[in-house]
Amino acid sequence: MKTPMQELLDGLNNTYYKSNDVIFRDSLHFVICIIEQNYIEKEKNVIIDAHIEGQRVFDDYPHTQWTTDQAELYYEKTFSTKEK
Repeated sequence: MKTPMQELLDGLNNTYYKSNDVIFRDSLHFVICIIEQNYIEKEKNVIIDAHIEGQRVFDDYPHTQWTTDQAELYYEKTFSTKEK
């Protein structure tokens, strides 16, 4: 499974490699770099924060402490782009 930003990057990279227009490719490369440098990590943090908050609000066991580690593990298991 991929996040919306990961899917967007896939589409942009696909378009980049299919295009023969140098100016278009340069512009697309610029956009891809901005997304990779600024928005992938931001989206990851939003997903992790939402996971923590969702577990905190709906947890039937008030003694359970939901941590960033657990939320990051959820993110990696659900949205990891690494080869399995």
